[in-house]
Amino acid sequence: MGVKHGDKKMLTGNYAVAYGARLAQVEVVPAYPITPQTQIMEKLVEFIEKGELKARFVPVESEHSAMTVAIAAQATGARSFTASSSQGLAYMHENLFVASGLRLPLVLAVVNRGLAMPISIHPDQTDSLAERDSGCIQFYAADAQEALDLILQAYRVAEDQDVLLPVMVCLEGFLISHFTEIVEVPDQAEAKDFVGDYTSRHVILDPQRPMHIGILVNEHYYTEYRFQQKQAMDSAKKVIKKVAEEYRARFGRGHGLVESYKTEDAQIVIVTMGALSGVAKLAVDRLREDGIKAGLVRLVAFRPFPKDEIIGCCRAADTVVVLDRNVSLGSSGIIYLEVSSSLCNLSSGPRIYDVILGLGGRDIGQEDIEELVKKLTGRVPDVQDVSWAKVRGAM
Repeated sequence: MGVKHGDKKMLTGNYAVAYGARLAQVEVVPAYPITPQTQIMEKLVEFIEKGELKARFVPVESEHSAMTVAIAAQATGARSFTASSSQGLAYMHENLFVASGLRLPLVLAVVNRGLAMPISIHPDQTDSLAERDSGCIQFYAADAQEALDLILQAYRVAEDQDVLLPVMVCLEGFLISHFTEIVEVPDQAEAKDFVGDYTSRHVILDPQRPMHIGILVNEHYYTEYRFQQKQAMDSAKKVIKKVAEEYRARFGRGHGLVESYKTEDAQIVIVTMGALSGVAKLAVDRLREDGIKAGLVRLVAFRPFPKDEIIGCCRAADTVVVLDRNVSLGSSGIIYLEVSSSLCNLSSGPRIYDVILGLGGRDIGQEDIEELVKKLTGRVPDVQDVSWAKVRGAM
């Protein structure tokens, strides 16, 4: 099968997500507006009104209700999609656990935005990472093209019978959501053939097969429910890689769980996620020109966490530098915690540093990353393992 090229359009990341949902032929779209994701739903309404998408748009009074409607629709066998950000995602919190616990393969786009207080409309991945224990698979796009591609792959992964879990496709607000770039949009027939029709094998709300949902269980069963979700997450790793390979064969793009860049002989490996990856690649190239053997690992999937891939890319390095556009207050960056956990049992592993940066959309450039890496090269004894970049100091 040759690579199928689609039409090239100038799209924002938000519009790219909307095109992805249209190509997946979603059937129910509940929504409540919140900056910076609102344009996704506006574009989907436009598709519905023009007859380009046969779906039911459901305006609701809150993000909690948006996820409630998505859950109910998916439980009847309808392919569902919604989107949120920041406080809205936090308001969905309890229902994310419900969607996962009921094993409903709906897809949610998360446009990352800082959580209040103070109020910010700019990006910080803490909003989605705060939901990392909800049982939802999490993908992080590096640009608008990948945002579209990951929506299509998300449905294939979510609906796989060995997975059956909700999926978040995350992209940073404004840096991706509102930035316009060239995006190749697959042909509708090709996209439909890739995603396939949604045929639920465990429709919950079926009057011909009545059953309890959301039941109370005691200590004899609760652990087994959680263990089944754990098994589904484990299965998702293989499915994600398989789906990415098929997508790459069809459309020429796809990375699976991680993207590695010049890590084969790297002595210092940068680990990051999302929009930071582009400037980090440029920094790697410049560091190589300066004689520093740098490489990059970009997390495409954060849940399930790609532990084996991290070990494979980092175990031979002297130093690992994690760039976190998020923070677990009282601890460190969240990616750092996962990377450290993955590498902690190596008999002779790299020194791991964490740099928290770019919160609230603060600009981070190629030169900033180069400077950080040079400072941390060589296991400098007086450098803290966890530090903050470009901070003006204590207030």
